[in-house]
Amino acid sequence: MVIADDQELVRAGFGMILDAQPDIEVVAEAGDGRQAVDAVREHAPDVLLLDVRMPVMDGLEAARRVCAEHPACKVIMLTTFDVDDYVFDALYAGASGFLLKDVRRDDLVHAVRVVDSGEALLAPSVTRRVIGEVTARKAAGAAAVPRPLGRLLESLTGREAETLKLVARGMSNAEIAAELVVSEHTVKTHVSNLLQKLGLRDRVHAVVFAYEAGAVTAGEWPQP
Repeated sequence: MVIADDQELVRAGFGMILDAQPDIEVVAEAGDGRQAVDAVREHAPDVLLLDVRMPVMDGLEAARRVCAEHPACKVIMLTTFDVDDYVFDALYAGASGFLLKDVRRDDLVHAVRVVDSGEALLAPSVTRRVIGEVTARKAAGAAAVPRPLGRLLESLTGREAETLKLVARGMSNAEIAAELVVSEHTVKTHVSNLLQKLGLRDRVHAVVFAYEAGAVTAGEWPQP
């Protein structure tokens, strides 16, 4: 993986934590967004840990370029700012995770493993704010579901549509399997199929899509 942050001590700290794991190797570090893009081009890492605010090229633009040029590279955005605009910009840039810099050591390692496995991860507080913002934007805009989103929803089978709703409620594959009384392997197949049909990178983007398209509503998200 590659770590990109303009603060050397932050890079070094995260690098020591992650490189100490037997299943994680830090192959490069970068001090700005342009260096991060170059490092991904050179090393083709599975995961890029990318700070939002950096000189030369900010993290959001770097994320856009990396996700467009290297779709196999999963991007986790890292910032000290718990701000909605950053979350939305990062998600729409193609990021698969969004963590605050005060993340605990174990949670950081877990996040890298989860994203590397093909899942997606947001801090719980950030996820709720994303859903709240999507709902607010829908309420402020047109009540009808945009036709392209509606057509995409119609492309799903019944089981895939059910799976999408449960993913949007924050349920894991094991929880979805129990809810639908199927195997986890079947759930993984449904998730893979719906992501492909909807043109989405991962589960986080499936959550955003489900709320934007009206497949679920804010009241269906479990309360803390």
